[in-house]
Formats: sequence, structure tokens, C-alpha cells
Amino acid sequence: MRSIWNGAISFGLVSIPIKLVNATENHSISFRQIHTEDGGRIRYRKVCELEDREVTTAEIGKGYEDADGSIIPITEDDLAALPIPTAKTIEIVAFVPADRIDPLQMDTAYYLSANGVPAAKPYTLLREALKRSRKVAIAKFALRGRERLGMLRVVDDVIAMHGLLWPDEIRATDSVAPDTEVKVRDAELDLADALMDTLGEVDLDSLHDDYRTAVEEMIAAKVEGGGTYTPAPAAEPGGGKVIDLMAALENSVRAARTARGEKSEAEEDQEAEVTSLRSRTTKSAAGKTASAAGKTTSARKSSRTAPKQVGGKKSTAKTASKAKAAAPKKSTAKKSTGKQSASGTAATKSTAKKTASKKSTTPKKTTKRASA
Repeated sequence: MRSIWNGAISFGLVSIPIKLVNATENHSISFRQIHTEDGGRIRYRKVCELEDREVTTAEIGKGYEDADGSIIPITEDDLAALPIPTAKTIEIVAFVPADRIDPLQMDTAYYLSANGVPAAKPYTLLREALKRSRKVAIAKFALRGRERLGMLRVVDDVIAMHGLLWPDEIRATDSVAPDTEVKVRDAELDLADALMDTLGEVDLDSLHDDYRTAVEEMIAAKVEGGGTYTPAPAAEPGGGKVIDLMAALENSVRAARTARGEKSEAEEDQEAEVTSLRSRTTKSAAGKTASAAGKTTSARKSSRTAPKQVGGKKSTAKTASKAKAAAPKKSTAKKSTGKQSASGTAATKSTAKKTASKKSTTPKKTTKRASA
């Protein structure tokens, strides 16, 4: 890898010659500006405003614009003459625990490579000291015309340096936090914890730039198709205004578990409940069927024995009441007919007695008259 800066690490009285190499690279796809009518490139030309002509890179220098708009020229010799001890040195000023560094301060990352064989021994010494102390080194260095703050740490067997923003370059958070006071319920926190547990950890090496992949596929399709491209159907837009936070959290947990091929607790509970309800329903249905069958059998038996009990002396109150309710007129007619027949029989008997008495009295009277 090509070095972008050569210097030394100042570690007390120890000086370690190093080369600065970029530890990161930008994989973003860049586009050129073109004229939409004919596809011609649009270029920016560096033109001097006073002479109204294009100038070359060799003719371009640096200048500082004052408050009144005037330009003050600054040469490379002016910058080199400044008393900056870190012009060619990464000066370590302290060693602190890694958690003391706010991630907001981290900027571009670099690898520090030992520059030459004599640098191998002090380089290894600093690397092993950082490993054993489990601390990071805070350093100052100058790069691209300004002094910067850096943090040195060990990555594998290499010393890496993160450029840090100065503390006064971090903006305050007062104007960013929500203005209104919001209370979060314990149930919402529980669901948030469940979502965090469901998502779990991830292998950072497995993550990639989906947008860059889609752009590369689109460019390849345009090259093969002669400049035409049919995009895939866009997915439904997500996000938007959250109306029900609890529902959103529950759906998120369910979606995360589904993505992992796991069943949600609600689904497991629902399956358990459905199983118990089916067994209970089967038992209750069987009980109801058995009771219904028992009632039907008893009803049939009572209907068969009902005529015998009505004809005899022992008849139940339910059967009599049912019989009376079913046919009140017929029973009344039967009772009245019975009474009429009984009265008719009694009248016949009394008539017969009278006739017999008359017959018995008549001969007696005739006998008396004959003897007279």
C-alpha cells in the first residue's frame, strides 16, 4: 500500500520511524456530470477571475480570505516555518482506557507501518506495551496543513491510528433532544428488550452495501441491454409515522423471530391453548351427547310406560299434568260421561227398587180384598 506520510512516533525518548498508510477505502460509485442532450462531459475549469483565463495546477497556491473579503497569500514556506513539533512526528501525550474515547470523535483510520529494519524493535515494543496495558495512546500529529488529534491502538499485529476530532469540534446535543417530555412504560421497555434479544449479535463481516450492489447490477444491465434497464418492482415503503408503539414493537419482534425461523411466544401459547380447547371441547361434546342420549332413552321409556301408569292407580304427577295439559277437553268429557253413566245407573236402580216395591205391595192389597 502506498504511504501518504512519512515521519516518526515519539514515545518518550524513543523515536520509531513509520509510514502512514490509509486503513480504509471508499467503495462508493462515483458519477460524472454529462450534458443530457448529447452525453458530453461537464468539466470544471479553474479560471482566474482577474485575467479571465484558465490556469494550471502549478500556478495555483493558497490564500486566506479576510473578513473584508481581501485575500492574504500563504506559501508553503510560510507553513513550513511554523514552530509545530508535530510537523513530522506523531507525539504520544498520554495513555488512557479505550472507553474514555467518545466514538463521535473518531475520524479517518490509518495503519502505522515500521519504516525500515531499525524501526522493527521499538515498533514491536510499543505494540506489545499497548496490548498488555489494554490502553490506547493519545497523540498529536500534523497532516495536510493542520495539527490533528489521534488515537493509537493495536489491530492484529499492527499499530493503527484513528484521527480524532478536537473536543471543541463536537457539537452540543441540547438542541437535538426531543422538546417534549415523554414517559416510557415498562411494558414498552420489555418489548424493546425482547426485540434486542431476538435480533441478537451479527457478524460484521457478513454485512455489505446493498445499494452499491444494486447500482452495479443496474450499470451491467444497461451495458448489456444497450442503455436500457427495467427496474425490479420496488418494495413497499416502510417507516412512516408510528401510531401504536406497542403494536410496532410486537410486530418487530414477530418479524425478527420469523426471519430467524423461530416461533413467537404468542404462536406457541396459541398452539397450546388450541390443543387444550380442542380436548375440552371434545370431552364436553361427548358429555353433552351422552346426556342427550340418556334423556332420549328415558323419554322413550317414559313414553312406553305412560299408558300403563295412567290406566292403573299409580300415575306420576308429571304424566298426569302432561296428560291434562295435552287434552283437557277430552278428559273433561270422559269425566262428565262417566258421571252421567253413573247417575243413569243409579236412577235405573232406584226405578227398579220402586217398581219392585210397588209389585210387592200390590198383591198384598189384592189378597186382603179377596178375603173380604
